[in-house]
Amino acid sequence: MAVDTEREELITMLASQRELFRITLRGIEDDQARQRTTVSELTLGGLLNHVVNVERHWCTVIVEQDETAKFDVSRMDSEYRLGPEQTVAELLAGWEEVALETTKLIRDLDSLDTAIPLPTAPWAPERQWWTVRFTLLHILREIAHHSGHADIIRESLDGANTTYQRASQ
Repeated sequence: MAVDTEREELITMLASQRELFRITLRGIEDDQARQRTTVSELTLGGLLNHVVNVERHWCTVIVEQDETAKFDVSRMDSEYRLGPEQTVAELLAGWEEVALETTKLIRDLDSLDTAIPLPTAPWAPERQWWTVRFTLLHILREIAHHSGHADIIRESLDGANTTYQRASQ
């Protein structure tokens, strides 16, 4: 079987973005992960919880291709928080499992061009369709977008930043 360069590049880029996010969390205790450091409600733990759930959610959308799916708005209440029963270590371990499933999904898909139905939501009441490729790129965008938020929060928390931490590995 020939290597599909596009798929392997998607896998590599997703892994790279996840790793940058993980570096931002290096050495963070659970209480620090719950701490607000800016005027925003965002925290490192909340962002981690979100990116793990985002990747899991969109991979489920790809697999299920449910033309009747509706976004579960009730999950928005806890999406951006690290719950009292959650830990950074457990979320990171769960994200590793999700990442392995995502990698397998990318390699096993028939085509990245397949159009999949998106869940409707209050902000998108009409059903939309994205290609699998676009959906995977959306996951990448979410991780990269929130990595920037996480880096600012971390720097405000204790002065550390991802670039410095990455260089001092």
